[in-house]
Order: sequence, then C-alpha cells, then structure tokens
Amino acid sequence: MDLAIDIGNSFHKAALFSEEGDMVYYKCFKNITINNVMEFFDFFKIERSIFSSVGKEYDEIKKYLQSKTHYFSFSYNSKLPISLEYDNPQTLGLDRIANAVAAFSNFPGYNIVSIQAGSCLVFDFITKEGKYLGGSISPGIEMRFKALHEFTNRLPLLSKKEINYFIGHSTQQSIKSGVINGVIYEINGFISNYKTNYSDLKIVISGGDSDYLQNSIKNTIFVGSSFILCGLHKILKFNVENN
Repeated sequence: MDLAIDIGNSFHKAALFSEEGDMVYYKCFKNITINNVMEFFDFFKIERSIFSSVGKEYDEIKKYLQSKTHYFSFSYNSKLPISLEYDNPQTLGLDRIANAVAAFSNFPGYNIVSIQAGSCLVFDFITKEGKYLGGSISPGIEMRFKALHEFTNRLPLLSKKEINYFIGHSTQQSIKSGVINGVIYEINGFISNYKTNYSDLKIVISGGDSDYLQNSIKNTIFVGSSFILCGLHKILKFNVENN
C-alpha cells in the first residue's frame, strides 16, 4: 500500500492507495502531526510513500516516512509523465505539478484546464501531448474577504456564503457580491478564453471551494479535494515503474 501526503495552505490531506492505484482511505487535517502519520502504520501495511508541501518541510514526518517506507523524494526535477514547459520549474509549486499530472493522467487525449479553488485560485493548462504550459494565480475567496477587511478601516470580515443577487443593497451584500460573483466571473472568463484558443478541451475543478462553486460554473468536471493526492500517487507509481 502507498501513502501520499499533501500539505496545502489551509488543509493537510493524506490518502492510502492500493497497488492498482485505487484510493482506499482519505483523511483531511487542519494541521497534520507525526502522531497522525504514525497512526496510519498501526492499521495499514504501507510500503511506499510520497510527500508534498507548499510551505515548511515537516522534516520529522519526512524522516519517519524514510525510516518506515520506500520514500520517494518529490521535487520539480523528478521524472514525470508530463514535461514542464515553464520558465523556472524550480519556482513551480509541487502542488501545481501534482495537479497537472492528475489532470493529464485522468483525461488523456484532451487539452486540460485544471482549476484549484482553495486559498488561491489557480489555473494550470496541460496540452493533450502532456506539455505543462503554466497558468495563473489569484487570491481565493477567503483571501479576498480578508484583504478587504485588513486593508481598509471599516469594511467587516465576512465569510463565504452562496448568494443569488448581483447588486448588493448593503455594505455586506456589496462585499459578498464583489467577492463571490467576482470569482465566478473570473473563472468563467478564463474558461471562455481557453475555449476560444484551444479545441478538445476539458475543464476540471478541485480544491476546498470546488463544491461551493459547483452550481455556478457550468460545463466543468468537479474532481473533489483529493485530486492532488491522486497526482502524487501517479508520480510515485511512474517513478517506480520507470526506474
């Protein structure tokens, strides 16, 4: 059995995969600890592991995985089933690489726009030939709410909530309309631009806010919050099979 761990900005996720590549267990943490990782080994026979973090390194967890499993050290120059056509691949987040691999592996034969709707709103584009070209990054929903509160004197801190209006008739409604409708229009605008420039296109959305956006973004495939973990496992298997 294989263990994949994804340390994101807001949540930390872990999943176990069978030899065939099926996800058999998934858990989300606000802040994963070494004790959380050790518990997996109490209940499962884990042979291989892979780890990705957008922030600090979590050396204690890495060392534990190295001692207990065949640990794969994932970096931007790892062997991948895609090619990174990016000016500085060393500056590319490992989460974006794993997301791109998951998209390419799950939707072969298509140009793919893979959208992560989480702390940041991230677009990544992968051609049907497996070339990762890059994309865009902007603040996510919660970050936009916080920015309006923290960089002004009087605007309140609000939280995300589905709305059904365009014109806000109060300050709170105006903030919600600006943030939530703004994100929706941004996503739809990018999708429209990609569709203008590329054929055979698949649009996939993952991340913590993907369920929240499901009713507003049409003609897309919602792949849930574990998509990066699936990409990490694809990378692990690819390197095992190509060593």
